Amino acid sequence: MRPVTDSFLNTVRGPHKAVFRARLVYPWVVGVDPSTAGLPLQVISGDVTVDVNSDINGTMDLVLAEPFENVNAYAHEIYLERGVQYANGTTEYVGLGYFRVNSVEDVVIRSKKFSGSAIRISGEDRMANLRDGRVPSPLQFGSSASVASVLDFLITDVMPGVTTVYDSTGWPGGSAAATLLGSDHFVDQDRLAFIQELVRAYGKICYFDYAGRFVVKTPPTTTGTPVFNINAGANGVLVRAARTISRDGVYNAVVATGEPVGDQVPVYGIAFDNDPASPTFYGGVFGKVPKFFSSSFLTTDAQCGSAAQNLLDATHGFPYSVALGLVPNPALEAWDIISVTYSEGYTEVHIIDTIKYSMSVDDEMEIRTRKQYLY
Repeated sequence: MRPVTDSFLNTVRGPHKAVFRARLVYPWVVGVDPSTAGLPLQVISGDVTVDVNSDINGTMDLVLAEPFENVNAYAHEIYLERGVQYANGTTEYVGLGYFRVNSVEDVVIRSKKFSGSAIRISGEDRMANLRDGRVPSPLQFGSSASVASVLDFLITDVMPGVTTVYDSTGWPGGSAAATLLGSDHFVDQDRLAFIQELVRAYGKICYFDYAGRFVVKTPPTTTGTPVFNINAGANGVLVRAARTISRDGVYNAVVATGEPVGDQVPVYGIAFDNDPASPTFYGGVFGKVPKFFSSSFLTTDAQCGSAAQNLLDATHGFPYSVALGLVPNPALEAWDIISVTYSEGYTEVHIIDTIKYSMSVDDEMEIRTRKQYLY
């Protein structure tokens, strides 16, 4: 969850005034207050959607009361925020992230809130620059290069000045900076695919956060502590909930194999859902449904085992997905662990897969989660 005060979290549970802010900035600003370089924009409506299962996690669609000429699709990013205004007139904003401008369109709006000429802008988060920034000629990284140095280069080569943040656990060398590739590797055209494979080989996820930083970390599991309770009833924020059960994308074993470059010995690791009480217990009524993952970045059996376990943790035991509508809390973000308390009184633990933030007071927040199976 994005950092906010306790007052913020208490306020979003009751009647409050929502505020919105959009600022036009030149690319590669990092931080949560680009005011010194940002041109304020008048927001009419719009939304931001974040999906952890997409290569480009974040997208925006905005309608602004601005002249067409004010926004350049070739030179600008937009920093978006949503927040609350307290009774004393002060405001607390939460950053939703930096989004590049993909297209700008003239529109005419006729509504109670606004009537006149406006522009509609679509955009994507900074991951789109890695997708589009294909490598014109092959790049080589030696065996002694660290994971951090490789990722830092591939990112700043496209977006100078953008910083990276790595978690401090789960790296074979103790940290991303001390973990070496172990063999030579080449980037052939597809920059983003190379980055994603490298990150996945260490059982990590990656994304651009609300401050514009590239983040690499171990994915959360429902054994972690929920950051927020979405509850029905008195002082609650839950508006609606709809549950879906499906086997699609659920497996109960992962086989990870390494294909090291050169003469290195192939390596192997496997992880099972071995909890007999689990609904996806390997060999139980769910059956045997393995997933296979192979990467040249996997150079030891231990690394294969760790990658297999992290990939397994991301899906087994989650045959349910739940769509939630709630009173907006913009501090919530994708990958957050949350608890949901239904009107019947029982509570479940969820991980947020997709989240949609409205840039208008008219709409609820939409979340889709993976739910921990109750057994």
